[in-house]
Amino acid sequence: MAFDISKMRNIGISAHIDSGKTTTSERILFYCNKIHAIHEVRGKDGVGAVMDNMELERERGITIQSAATQVQWKDTIINLIDTPGHVDFTVEVERSLRVLDGAIMILCAVAGVQSQSITVDRQLKRYHVPRVAFVNKCDRQGANPIRVCNQVREKLGLNAHMMELPIGLEDKLEGVVDLVGMKAIYFDGPNGENLRIAEIPANMKADADKYREELLDAASMFDDSLMEEIMEKGYDGVEEAKVIAAIRKGTLAEQFVGVFCGSAHVNKGIQPLLDAVVRYLPAPNEVKNVALDLDNNEAEVPLVSDDTKPCVALAFKLDDGQYGQLTYTRVYQGKIRKGEELYNTRTKKRFKVGRLVRMNSAQMEDINEGC
Repeated sequence: MAFDISKMRNIGISAHIDSGKTTTSERILFYCNKIHAIHEVRGKDGVGAVMDNMELERERGITIQSAATQVQWKDTIINLIDTPGHVDFTVEVERSLRVLDGAIMILCAVAGVQSQSITVDRQLKRYHVPRVAFVNKCDRQGANPIRVCNQVREKLGLNAHMMELPIGLEDKLEGVVDLVGMKAIYFDGPNGENLRIAEIPANMKADADKYREELLDAASMFDDSLMEEIMEKGYDGVEEAKVIAAIRKGTLAEQFVGVFCGSAHVNKGIQPLLDAVVRYLPAPNEVKNVALDLDNNEAEVPLVSDDTKPCVALAFKLDDGQYGQLTYTRVYQGKIRKGEELYNTRTKKRFKVGRLVRMNSAQMEDINEGC
């Protein structure tokens, strides 16, 4: 059975230092059943986060090198890269963003848009990577996701709109209000794994209506039929699927950024963020990629996400580990098979693929082919 490429997302997580990238990655792995226990970044429990596998990373509580993994959320496969935040390691971010189709930009609910957030935003724009934003740390004192959303508009010049409102803030954070579906989501269970859908609290109804109207007005700019439906039926009579389609269209065109909120540390808001990745970020076949024909004055050749076509791949990172040199590769067209010969356009030589692995941070899983 052929794999449905529309059910795949290649995404990265990028942000300023200490905004919670690796903590969010750890929760994504947990909710996607890739790991069965959550560990904290600094490795206080002697284990440390999965995506920070270097001893120095666990000791310092920072990400130094990008780590890649693959998870499955519902029926969609997500290839995830967790990138460093420190400016010293910005080249790691550059080469990771080069191969991404979409990104989650994480912002701190207290500090908002910081210096490295601006750098990351510039990098995302340079590589034309659509993104959703996640305002993390809403459980901290002084958290204000609405202020952060306004900063994203003012400092980064993005058309950002709240997709969720927090139910309570600081130590009273209970859940989020989904402004598309107009429902309250609570995260029950020891690790927030059980979602409870409920009515929006009465004291939040006015705010929810206000921000939903703003969101629908912004989304309707990408879909005339949605605008007509709002004018005919009002804001409450609009189909949810039509709103999602309009927001997706704006996101893929890099003209809209949906802002989600929660706190990865206290396990609130991650599952709706995963739903947003699937709903709003592009599949590989929705992104325009081109190669350069070296035999024809570097003429652009469009690449197609089709595993029956000749293989075109980019080696975006080399890593010298205990098993020799590991080459991280993004396949844009065709597929790579173990044992087959590929042509290196830089060295102009053929080489044989000796071993093919799928990475889960530092762990390797042997596979026979990758596409």
